[in-house]
Amino acid sequence: MSGSGPRVLVVDDERPIRHFLRVSLAAHGYTVYEAACGREALHEASGLRPDVVVLDLGLPDLDGVEVIQRLREWTQVPIVVLSVREREADKIAALDAGADDYVTKPFGVGELVARLRVALRRSAQTGPELVFEVGQLRVDFGRRLVTLGGNEVSLTPTEYDILRVLVQHAGRVLTHGYILRQVWGASYAAEAHLLRVNVSNLRRKLEPDPTRPYYIRTEPGVGYRLRAEA
Repeated sequence: MSGSGPRVLVVDDERPIRHFLRVSLAAHGYTVYEAACGREALHEASGLRPDVVVLDLGLPDLDGVEVIQRLREWTQVPIVVLSVREREADKIAALDAGADDYVTKPFGVGELVARLRVALRRSAQTGPELVFEVGQLRVDFGRRLVTLGGNEVSLTPTEYDILRVLVQHAGRVLTHGYILRQVWGASYAAEAHLLRVNVSNLRRKLEPDPTRPYYIRTEPGVGYRLRAEA
C-alpha cells in the first residue's frame, strides 16, 4: 500500500509490473494495493472495496474476463484492463463482460492515469448528468438539445439516441454490440454496418473534420469512445 488518494487495486501476476505500477500510481497520489492472481483479486476487492481496479487478463488461475464477470455480480467498481492481448476479440470480450476501459501493454503512465481519472469521475456521479459538455459540444438532456459552438445541431432520433448512449458512458469504450442493443434492441446486436452508417452521419454534423474525429473516437474493430475531456 502507498499513496493517500483513491484506492486502486492492481491485479497482475508479474511482480515487476506491480512494482512499477505501485511506484508510478503512488507518485500521482493513488493508494495502491496489489493482487497476483484472480482469486486474490476477488478476495481483496471484497475486503478493500477499491475505487478502481487495474486488471491484467493473463492471470495464472482465473482468466481476467472471468474476474470481471465475478466482480460485476456485486460491484460496479471501474475496471481498467491492462493487457498484452491485442486481438479485437479479447478487447470485445473484456468490455462486454463489464470492463470500463482497455489499455494495451506496453503503455504510457500518463495515458493510464488519464483513463483512471475519467473512470473515477464517471463512477463518482450520483446520477445522470442533465447537461454534458466537452470542447464545443453541449448536450442538454432536459431540453433534448444538442449545440456545437452555441449553434443548435439537428439530429435524427436515432442519431440522438446514439449520442445519448455515448454521453452516458463518456470516456468508456463501448462495443458495437452494446450500442446496437441499447439503441435498436438485442435483435440488431450483429448489425455493425447499421451503426457505422449512423455514426458517420453523426460525425458529419458534430466533428470539425469528420475524417479525423475529435469527439467520437473509433476503437478499431471494437467500437467507439466519446471524448470525456477537452
